[in-house]
Amino acid sequence: MTDQALAGTTIDQAEPPVTDDGGPVRPMRADARRNYDKLVAAAREVFLQQGGGASLEAIAKQAGVGVGTLYRHFPKRIDIVEAVYREDVDGLLSSAKEFAADLEPWPALVAWLEAFVRYANTKRTFLNELHEAFEENPQLRINSRERMEAAIDLVLRPAQDAGVVRTDLDGSDLMQLLASMCMSASLKPGQSERLLVMIQDGLRPPQDNNA
Repeated sequence: MTDQALAGTTIDQAEPPVTDDGGPVRPMRADARRNYDKLVAAAREVFLQQGGGASLEAIAKQAGVGVGTLYRHFPKRIDIVEAVYREDVDGLLSSAKEFAADLEPWPALVAWLEAFVRYANTKRTFLNELHEAFEENPQLRINSRERMEAAIDLVLRPAQDAGVVRTDLDGSDLMQLLASMCMSASLKPGQSERLLVMIQDGLRPPQDNNA
């Protein structure tokens, strides 16, 4: 699955979208929804290429819409940062469901961990903006972490039940291991992949020294 496909994946329609405070999201007209989706996809690409300091005009141009359309959907710059982040977290949850349904337990866990690394790599280009979003909207961080841990549990628990992952850790433990790969601006290219291999080795059940 490519980075763009992963990030663009949405949650199941059976789960009605809600705001960070738990209220329902007001439905959009079809044309408004298309513009919203184009703007979020464009912002993701522009942030990846130009970093968090990219202009809103560049995002509107990438989306093929006017700046006025952008401001109707996202009155403040931080709003589009939140939208990109929220959609990408939802994509990780959808990916966990897909991998758990289609793959054996260990390959499903590995596939999701690799998806997480791709997700994390796209976040380091606008870490300052994400921190600002978390400060303005603390519930965004809380809700996103809950969804992330739910995604981990979907692939971690079956692997534990199958005996291919140690049982003395849970989703929150694994999240702590992974968090540095998402929020560290000092991580070097290729380092995430090497660290992930080490994490995978550590997830395996301890060997019986008496065997």
